[in-house]
Amino acid sequence: MYFNSDLQAENTYDAIVVGSGISGGWAAKELTEKGLKVLVLERGRMVKHGEYPTAALAPWQLPNGNRVTREEAKDYEKQSRTGYTISQATKHWFVKDTEHPYSETKRFDWIRGYHVGGRSLMWGRHSYRHSDIDFTANAKDGHGTDWPIRYKDIAPWYDYVESFAGISGMKEGLEQLPDGKFLPAIELNCVEKKVRESLMVKYKGARVLSSGRVANLTQEHNGRSKCQFRNLCSRGCPYGAYFSSQSSTLPAAEKTGRLTIRPNSIVNSVIYNPETKKATGVRVIDAESKESMEFQAKVIFLCASTINSTWILMNSATEIYPDGLGSSSGELGHNLMDHHFRVGASGEMPGFEDMYYFGRKPGGIYLPRFRNVGQDKQKDFLRGYGYQGGASRTGWQRSVKELSFGEDLKETLGMPGQWTMGLGGFGECLPYHENKMTLNKDLLDKWGQPTVTFDCEFKENEMNMRKDMGSSAAEMLEAAGAKNIRVNMPNDNAPGLGIHEMGTARMGTSPKNSVLNAHNQVWDCLNIYVTDGACMTSASCVNPSLTYMALTARAADHAVNELKKMNM
Repeated sequence: MYFNSDLQAENTYDAIVVGSGISGGWAAKELTEKGLKVLVLERGRMVKHGEYPTAALAPWQLPNGNRVTREEAKDYEKQSRTGYTISQATKHWFVKDTEHPYSETKRFDWIRGYHVGGRSLMWGRHSYRHSDIDFTANAKDGHGTDWPIRYKDIAPWYDYVESFAGISGMKEGLEQLPDGKFLPAIELNCVEKKVRESLMVKYKGARVLSSGRVANLTQEHNGRSKCQFRNLCSRGCPYGAYFSSQSSTLPAAEKTGRLTIRPNSIVNSVIYNPETKKATGVRVIDAESKESMEFQAKVIFLCASTINSTWILMNSATEIYPDGLGSSSGELGHNLMDHHFRVGASGEMPGFEDMYYFGRKPGGIYLPRFRNVGQDKQKDFLRGYGYQGGASRTGWQRSVKELSFGEDLKETLGMPGQWTMGLGGFGECLPYHENKMTLNKDLLDKWGQPTVTFDCEFKENEMNMRKDMGSSAAEMLEAAGAKNIRVNMPNDNAPGLGIHEMGTARMGTSPKNSVLNAHNQVWDCLNIYVTDGACMTSASCVNPSLTYMALTARAADHAVNELKKMNM
């Protein structure tokens, strides 16, 4: 059920979910299916499944060769720092920085989209479980605080969300990358198979190149079509062939008849009752009319994304909690993390000129962490990294630089080029208290609200890891027979571009060291749950979205049981 402003005079629900992306969609599904009347508040516009304006457009139908104009680019100064997010095909999914400003004491690239579905429409879809190596890392090496859960606590919930979402992948039996409930994997191509075999021999099974575990369907699943191998996922998939809120969780929630979605609803703050020590609802600004209103509920799930969920808590300051609701530990807004990446290597792979592939794979390969695992002990850095990438043949664009013309040019354009193989690392960032976000009350947005200032950087541990990420990638490609190997080591290595921001309202073992308890409840206000990236106690080196899904489903189950016990 979608919101009609002429209806719903009584703004009271069993549960309020703030945000409709990966975490918010799961919260809506779980809470409605368990019998609760749920309001989902989304600060951006409505987008229904299939309303993806560029999904079916051919390259020649996109203006300016898919490039934004200089005038358009002025609106996306920070969103375009990735080098790939802002194009004619995708710009409508990302905010305009001119309309949603923020400040940087140290550079932080905050990449986001405000609309129903959030970044579930344009995420990379790589879906991996954290292992006990990840859940025990802080306790073992003394960085950050200990997680209040272990792998065994969340493993059944990984099973649960994978079974619904549909994750394709290969089982490898690795301690550092637990296997899951997989659909058939997307097959490795001939060069990727060769590299996998070479690494198995060279490193005696210690380094395993696998197919990427991605939320792209390789067979029909839960009423959704299988992937068409178009690799246009960032535009939105009309087939529902990858997991998104629009294709999966929101339709399931809507089917219950207990869902209301209200778009263009900016949650300003949580309403807190100091006598009961519980939240009673939220204050909302209508993004279009700027009208203020309130909604009430017994339980609130903050799933607005890492920065925005923490912003809401910080903007919910009271006399008891002057630094924000959930700030009693002094950790609210701190321990901001992102994976560092854009380091790796690529090379040419000779000997496969008579082989090709069909379609465009949406997931590529994954090479799991091998540093500081088992007998591998590094002196220069803690934790580790994994690689994504893949092999392909260069296309007709390679001939743009050639001097041929006429018949020779036509023949060249019709022939596939050299096989290349690339490995790009994603490395873990340690949780540092001094990496933080704060509210900037001097720079207000157009709704009169404080904006965010970031003070965050990668430190010596990450810099040392980056050197190893590049050299190890080159070493492995050489072992696999690659030629003309090039190491990629850019200098612009500020946090944010991984688009895996985490921390700022972390889980922990005590109200003294964390914002959230083992069930994702705010210690200072137990009927508020935070289940997006803000809750993360450490970052691991794997894509985090699957963990958000599992934690959200687990927290929703806990919330409903607490409601039944009258503890809310």
